[in-house]
Amino acid sequence: MEANGFGPQPFPELKNDTFLRAAWGEDTDYTPVWCMRQAGRYLPEFRETRAAQDFFSTCRSPEACCELTLQALGMEVTMVPGKGPSFPEPLREEQDLERLRDPAIVASQLAYVFQAITLTRQRLAGRVPLIGFAGAPWTLMTYMVEGGSSSTMAHAKRWLYQRPKASHQLLRILTDALVPYLVGQVAAGAQALQLFESHAGHLGPQLFSKFALPYIRDIAKRVKAKLQEAGLAPVPMIIFAKDGHFALEELAQAGYEVVGLDWTVAPEKARERVGKTVTLQGNLDPCALYAPKEEIRCLVQQMLDDFGPQRYIANLGHGLYPDMDPEHVGAFVDAVHTYSRLLRKN
Repeated sequence: MEANGFGPQPFPELKNDTFLRAAWGEDTDYTPVWCMRQAGRYLPEFRETRAAQDFFSTCRSPEACCELTLQALGMEVTMVPGKGPSFPEPLREEQDLERLRDPAIVASQLAYVFQAITLTRQRLAGRVPLIGFAGAPWTLMTYMVEGGSSSTMAHAKRWLYQRPKASHQLLRILTDALVPYLVGQVAAGAQALQLFESHAGHLGPQLFSKFALPYIRDIAKRVKAKLQEAGLAPVPMIIFAKDGHFALEELAQAGYEVVGLDWTVAPEKARERVGKTVTLQGNLDPCALYAPKEEIRCLVQQMLDDFGPQRYIANLGHGLYPDMDPEHVGAFVDAVHTYSRLLRKN
């Protein structure tokens, strides 16, 4: 890989490929399970060492992918406790796009990300696959224009309505930055990739199909082509568009092997809508982990019954929250493994 100096790495042999096989649509002996976002933040050990591992605390969230990418594009980003990434000088006018750096050099400025991925892959010693992440263009654009998080995305959506040409220019810049970033993650050791369109729900069907979906499609197409050009093995790609239930059919045909679902979508209806060509991932309400362990087990059983035993990866419908009890997270994972094995026997 010329972008970051990585070639194929001599990694330890993968001992557990269940997640990858499910992502590719192959039959598995049980349902694989993992938890999104802030995964480390709920662990007491993680919080104790957070000062030393702040990079990893941010790398597990779409906001962090946003932060890393945007720093490379030349925008100043600060992490505000309790608020997340904040941009002291957000994009306000079209001419502000001129201060963004060339997206072609983004990957070369993120060597520390790739080095962390390689180190993590080595230390995993083949126990489980390593998943790479990035925020999708519309989600990244919202941070750049809003200056941080927003309940309405009014500034960013104003751009879409008043400055559609400049909006597309910005979304293309972000797409051009994300493609080598994601390819670089695979070259560095990522064995699957998830693209987060965390703010899909702020767009209706028309705006989504015009300003989000084309770039989501383009990223999948270009990443796959670049991996092939680089002589790297293909990896399954996951698209997770939170609150994007209005575009499930389109997302299922966007070039991704897996479509992630939030907890507002009924599994049986999602399966009907996307067909049998993609794997589904999700979608237990994260707050269900506040329930007693027995209730968690019941909720998991219902979820697995609804999704069915194959072409499915269990997950939450969004990320873990920092105050969640690790034992309840463990109960969730154990319930998936136990009940999914029973399902297959029956």
